[in-house]
Amino acid sequence: MTKLIKIKGDASFRIFFRKKFNGQSSIVVYTKKDKFKNLLVYDAINKILNKNKILAPRLYTQRYDKNFIEIEDFGDETLFKILKKDGKNKLRYFNKIIKLLIQIQSIKNKKVKNFRNQNYTIPKYNKKILINETNLFCDWYVKNNLSKLKKKRFCRNFKKIIKELTLKLKLKDNIFVHRDFHVSNLMLVNNQIGLIDSQDALIGNKAYDLASLIDDVRLETSKSFKEKIFNFYIKKQKKLDIKKFKNDFEILSVLRNLKIIGIFTRLALRDRKKKYLKLIPYTWHLVNMRINQNQVFINLKNLLSQNFKKIK
Repeated sequence: MTKLIKIKGDASFRIFFRKKFNGQSSIVVYTKKDKFKNLLVYDAINKILNKNKILAPRLYTQRYDKNFIEIEDFGDETLFKILKKDGKNKLRYFNKIIKLLIQIQSIKNKKVKNFRNQNYTIPKYNKKILINETNLFCDWYVKNNLSKLKKKRFCRNFKKIIKELTLKLKLKDNIFVHRDFHVSNLMLVNNQIGLIDSQDALIGNKAYDLASLIDDVRLETSKSFKEKIFNFYIKKQKKLDIKKFKNDFEILSVLRNLKIIGIFTRLALRDRKKKYLKLIPYTWHLVNMRINQNQVFINLKNLLSQNFKKIK
């Protein structure tokens, strides 16, 4: 007898079910909205990861016409859950994650045939995408936290400053970027780390995924711990311009977390997923921390501090 049990979802439009059949378990991913990305691209990226010996859910069956795919079940043990229970081994787990990230960043093949036998090439994470994402802060958070007059002036200046910051990025867009690389998307599977939620992967800046791991809005860590992880990553790199990398790491962390404040506001207001609102104060803390340690953010800091008390 087949049993389908609805399980906790994420911030996307996907619905997840655990399928139990003959003592075996799998995950059914269902979505009507944006199913090209959420089903077809998700599996294509997982194929690329698996080809590079990175653990990602394998496809069992697909019914694209019925809006679902059935994939490997990695269980429920996210590294987020594990680290919340076991803070003592945090550094050991993060060191393993860094080694996985370096393996992911060594991926060279950007093309794969999807399950509809079409060629899929991972797109570039260009400046335009980065700017549009960061502007979600204006579209949602600013729109709902400033007056109409203030909002118009703020967003005009904000967009100009964000564009200037993207022009100060130094590294090439030539590395596999997961784009949501943090402990909630890393699973412990038979003592190996598996990677989920990979449908947004692009080819972009080497510093991006490290910024999303270290400045993770869901898992609060100390500044000294963040520095340890950053330094561990740097030590594992043979050819890296540390100054350029650190510059890009800080810029991308700030842009990403401003985007996240916008996304979390949108999730609460549009999708009624209000649980994300409680993560916004720590996200502001991360933005504040980064913009205070680099002069490249002086214009952004002035603009934010004039309009929001969270920035000091």
